[in-house]
Amino acid sequence: MAEKYISIVGVSHYFGPEIFKVGQKVILRKDHDNKQDDEAIQAELQTIGKVGYVANNYQTVAKGTQSAGRIYDSFDEVCAGEVAFIVKVTVIAKVLPEEKVITEEESKGV
Repeated sequence: MAEKYISIVGVSHYFGPEIFKVGQKVILRKDHDNKQDDEAIQAELQTIGKVGYVANNYQTVAKGTQSAGRIYDSFDEVCAGEVAFIVKVTVIAKVLPEEKVITEEESKGV
């Protein structure tokens, strides 16, 4: 199966690109409550929460990456990503759909 990469955008509206490190795991979670985008996928960091969104617009999807709409049906509700590059205010991450994501709620036994 070919590797999939996505662009995480909007990070400046949260904590900025400085909080990301290459190799860091990112949680990708479908955002069913998003009124602007039916295929919205939010990006989260385990210890912080929401840090941006997977780009889903031709103007924000970096060349060589896939949009949220392209990967939306490739996982159930949550999957993992791994930061590969950080370019200005866009984070490029490799999608790891087969990797089990342990959410904060699960780690606390909620």
